[in-house]
Amino acid sequence: MNRTLHHDGPLIIGGGLAGLSAALEATPRRVLVVTPAPLLQACSSAWAQGGVAAALAADDAPSLHAADTAAAGAGLVEAEATGILTGDGRATVEWLASLGAPFDRDAAGGFAVSLEAAHSHARVARVGGDGAGRAILSALIAAVRAAPHIEVWEDGRLRGLIQDAGGRVRGALIERGAPGSGRMVEVLAPAVVLATGGAGGLFARTTTPAALLGEGMAAAYRAGAEILDPEFVQFHPTAIDVGLDPMPLATEALRGEGARLIDRDGRFLLGAAADSDLQPRDVVARAVHVAGAEGRGAFLDCRAAIGTAFPEEFPTVFAACMRAGLDPRETPIPVAAAAHYHMGGIAAGPDGRTSLPGLFAVGECAATGVHGANRLASNSLLEAAAFGRRTGRAAAAETSGTGATLSPAVAPDLSPEALQTLRETMSGCVGVVRDAAGLSGALAVIARLEAGAPGALPLIAARLIAEAALARRESRGGHFRTDYPEAAPVAVHTRLEAQPRDANAFVRSERAA
Repeated sequence: MNRTLHHDGPLIIGGGLAGLSAALEATPRRVLVVTPAPLLQACSSAWAQGGVAAALAADDAPSLHAADTAAAGAGLVEAEATGILTGDGRATVEWLASLGAPFDRDAAGGFAVSLEAAHSHARVARVGGDGAGRAILSALIAAVRAAPHIEVWEDGRLRGLIQDAGGRVRGALIERGAPGSGRMVEVLAPAVVLATGGAGGLFARTTTPAALLGEGMAAAYRAGAEILDPEFVQFHPTAIDVGLDPMPLATEALRGEGARLIDRDGRFLLGAAADSDLQPRDVVARAVHVAGAEGRGAFLDCRAAIGTAFPEEFPTVFAACMRAGLDPRETPIPVAAAAHYHMGGIAAGPDGRTSLPGLFAVGECAATGVHGANRLASNSLLEAAAFGRRTGRAAAAETSGTGATLSPAVAPDLSPEALQTLRETMSGCVGVVRDAAGLSGALAVIARLEAGAPGALPLIAARLIAEAALARRESRGGHFRTDYPEAAPVAVHTRLEAQPRDANAFVRSERAA
């Protein structure tokens, strides 16, 4: 029989930037943070290299940041949420700095900012050149460890959401200990905050921790929460292609400093103009993908732009290259497009509220509408912290439900062989370039795997992505179909909600692009 714990405060599942920001802001309510690995491990926040995008310079403004975000998002960016996000930019960076995040500073003591692709202004606040994620998260972890209102379980995995007869989320089923053999604990709480990260681990070629399998999104879908735009996966164009899993990342800031994408013959992939390589990520990722598919190869040439300054200016990338036996001061870096960020996810507002009472979602597992079809570089850390703070305050205001609760059935885990089959299928058929035949083939593989592991959360997440990609008969942002290469005249969100009689029902809303 499962043990039951009554917790009088928010239950936050996930220990990345979004989850910890929510935990800190939920004071004075008692907060329980549950994460499957020790803090700073197995979360994308710690791996982020670029920084935090915010209007910090004198010639910049939140409205300009919002306009760039909307342009990158290809018609599906929600203006209200984006205005809140960009308006929170400076305050969020200052809050992170107050916690000890050591942002790079200019000569006057202000935040040093750099230019990244599709930004009209230099507005990315960095740490140590390319170490923003780890440094920022380290500062938050220190604050969380010191906060008397926060308890952290670093061995807990989400297995499902607990609800009452009316559908309100009343807690979560947590497995503590080794996966598959741990003890189950039913944690009842007035609010559950999912901050479980993205779904990059569903792909064989990814820059994210392989453990991120979209399980938070899948659990929310099983519980009946609305899922928004799951087909939109961003593929980073410059994953370092040296045979590692996950693939090390070569930050976009390198191209902001003038590094160029070339093929093995030294020809520019996207043109000779100085800003050719600073187009939106989907455009650059497809160029890299095509060069690789055609046998020309893709390489990031940093020799002239960065050169001897590489170890000091971009120490994380430099160390990754050197570990692979590659000196980027002398040799172009082989790169490939890899799954990097999930724009879709659990539909949520800026304060994390979802379609289910008692359930909140924030960070990469959430879809708030600020990324649309293609995330603007370095907006993810801003969203995690800014909306994490808002979510923590909202979750802290929730009161406990009453009455009987229903605990979810525990879905089986995938075998290592089945998971590898899934990952290879997703990269091969649901990757940078898609078509009906490949997507249908992927769904057939998922169905075969489901026969052996019915209800497995990674399979639910993969099916959500693949089915929505098959239904979207156009190309938009990070979703590119060779059989439907043009964008439709009207931008249409995909909305999925588990229904009692049709778990795969699609409900679509429309508005002009």
